[in-house]
Amino acid sequence: MGANVMTEETRPARRPGRRAPEIRCRTGAGQAAARGSAAPGTAALDGTGAWAPGPVAGLAIEVAERRPGTAVVTVTGEIDLHTADGLRARLVKAHAAGARRLVLDFAAVPFCDAAGLGALVGAHNEISATGGEIVLAGVRPAQLRLLRITGLHRLFTVHADVADALAGQGSPTGSR
Repeated sequence: MGANVMTEETRPARRPGRRAPEIRCRTGAGQAAARGSAAPGTAALDGTGAWAPGPVAGLAIEVAERRPGTAVVTVTGEIDLHTADGLRARLVKAHAAGARRLVLDFAAVPFCDAAGLGALVGAHNEISATGGEIVLAGVRPAQLRLLRITGLHRLFTVHADVADALAGQGSPTGSR
């Protein structure tokens, strides 16, 4: 036998009492997604196989038109891997409904990770391609630091609060 061949006897023994991880799936979970139904609080597949925006679990998104062509989107909750796609879909939907300018109120967003930033960039790309824009308001200092580190403060105009964002509608103020 060669020197590099591992035999049954030389394989390290498992620690007693430690089990291998189990992988389980719920029966019918894949079938429910294929039918277009989903659990409450989640997005579902529409008839074309694309994700249709619906309520986003763990994230509250309210859209209110303040001026013709301008909507304030109030986001409450954490923006992470589980909520980012729902946020992006709601922003694109708000723009498609007629709001050329979206003011995102982030005052009640305690956490936004890289997936959240990716969702904002994705929504920006879709919305700006059709002449729209996204403006951020009420961004917390830690999130503003993240925007600066990633260079996204140059992509999004950032205002101290919603009132400043609405007042600065005609001019690109903020950190741009």
